[in-house]
Amino acid sequence: MPADFAADTAPGSTKPDAVLTVDGVFRKFGGLRAVDVAHLEVQRGTITSLIGPNGAGKTTLFNLLTGFDKPDGGEWHLDGGTLVGIASYQVARRGMVRTFQLTKSLARLTVLENVLLGAPDQPGERLSRALFGGWAAKEATNTEKAFSLLDQFGLTDKRDDYAGSLSGGQRKLLEMARALMVDPAVIMLDEPMAGVNPALTQDLLHHVKALRDEQGKTVVFIEHDMDVVMDISDWVVCLAEGAVISEGPPEHVSTDERVIDAYLGSTHGDHA
Repeated sequence: MPADFAADTAPGSTKPDAVLTVDGVFRKFGGLRAVDVAHLEVQRGTITSLIGPNGAGKTTLFNLLTGFDKPDGGEWHLDGGTLVGIASYQVARRGMVRTFQLTKSLARLTVLENVLLGAPDQPGERLSRALFGGWAAKEATNTEKAFSLLDQFGLTDKRDDYAGSLSGGQRKLLEMARALMVDPAVIMLDEPMAGVNPALTQDLLHHVKALRDEQGKTVVFIEHDMDVVMDISDWVVCLAEGAVISEGPPEHVSTDERVIDAYLGSTHGDHA
């Protein structure tokens, strides 16, 4: 955690070096506000977890911020630049990428081909460059980077296998590798541990921490497993009915009565 990490735990608190800011973003479905975030800041170089009961608006917020859905109001900025009205592929090019709870790998392409799909600005995709050359050097550079990422995530031996043959955990790793092909500043992970066997969960946790510790990335992730949240998070934000009801270090949020009532309490009730 950065030495100057914000100590103010009031919902909507400012951060010393916010890479992502959200102001007045809301999304309605019928008469229900699924997302209603007055103000939220994410500090650069940290792991921020987004928690809350089912239906709290976590994935909808991800969809809005990354251009996969449109809000009914509000604005948000990445490194000071607005992302309002920006298509999802443009959001990725500007430095913020996301993965999905249900992985989006292309089953009939190889693992290597899936990673290469994430490379931006490939000249061979343009008809003029494809016909008249000038793309080979870039393709070689992309392939080298893809091999490096496959090695980083322990998928080198799988590079020629079809993505559809991978386990659920391996597909999560593949999505993370593909996301890193654009060298993003912010990585949004939607339940990266969901459906992953316990043996691979620790591997995934290691890789998420490495994104922060070794590459200086900012990670925002949705997670329901509070043991994972407590282990990995620098900062925790809790949503309930679309709004931020609590934020702070894991120890603070886990003992907040509002969180216990809205999230932990509902979880305990499900098992009562």
